[in-house]
Amino acid sequence: MAAIDVNEINVAQPLAAERKAVSITRRIWRAAFASYEFRVGLGIFVILVAAALFYPWLSGINPTKLNVSAKLNAPWFIGDKWMWSAPLGTDQLGRDMLVRSLVGLRYSLLIGFSTVALMLIVGCTIGMLSGYYGGKVDLILMRLTDAQLSIPMIILAITVLGVSRPTIPAIILVLGLSSWPVYARVTRSVVMTERKQEYVRAAQVSGASDLRIMLFLLAPLIMPPVIFISVLDVARMMIFESILGFIGLGVQPPTPTFGNIIADGRKYLLNAWWIATMPGIFLCFTLTSVNLMGATLERARNRIYGGVL
Repeated sequence: MAAIDVNEINVAQPLAAERKAVSITRRIWRAAFASYEFRVGLGIFVILVAAALFYPWLSGINPTKLNVSAKLNAPWFIGDKWMWSAPLGTDQLGRDMLVRSLVGLRYSLLIGFSTVALMLIVGCTIGMLSGYYGGKVDLILMRLTDAQLSIPMIILAITVLGVSRPTIPAIILVLGLSSWPVYARVTRSVVMTERKQEYVRAAQVSGASDLRIMLFLLAPLIMPPVIFISVLDVARMMIFESILGFIGLGVQPPTPTFGNIIADGRKYLLNAWWIATMPGIFLCFTLTSVNLMGATLERARNRIYGGVL
């Protein structure tokens, strides 16, 4: 009977655990993509992103250029005062509402995805360190997390942006650094459970560094529980960006964003309702598509972990 090499066992267990984590993530994506809701949401989202990226450039229309002679033109589907170049109408200064809404969507997506990326990096790093090392490190980092949770995000954002110039990097930084505790707690709970498993001990015995264990063994296990949270948080950050723009603490005019376009349009709701309505419609479709994908991913994850798939 051949002798069993302990080193081979120590290497095989971490590799098997890593393959299992990757396999679970792929199964979640496959199960979600098999859903009609996910494909509809993805299709709407891709169309909106493509329009936001390419239409303003292909049309050659400047979203900030004034054309007072064409102000308050109605959309193509109402009345007879409309232009082919502005199918969704123009605002009080003659600016094309379709281009302005799509440019606003571009900025909203940029801020939403960048903010969630920052939340993931900060939250997962703190949660990983807290769950892996435990003890005093866990105590300090979790008290920091509790302190952050006690401050309402919108209040912190209004306070910081109200005393500084609200640029895009500043908005991303404020929203991201005020919303990471959820990721820290989820990551910590997963790591605390997995660090006691045999494959982690085998990796430690085989000489793997703590950084390698956290990046290659534990990090893939974090993705399934946080992936649907991050998708839904993109929609949430887009809403907060629009709120900040509406109250004047978002990206400043003349740069068009959903919030400041709707804020300008509220003065013309009676005779030019499309100014405030058009960006709201684009925001509604975008949030619906993101929420469809996020909810489908969550259901797929629950079915796989529940043993249904």
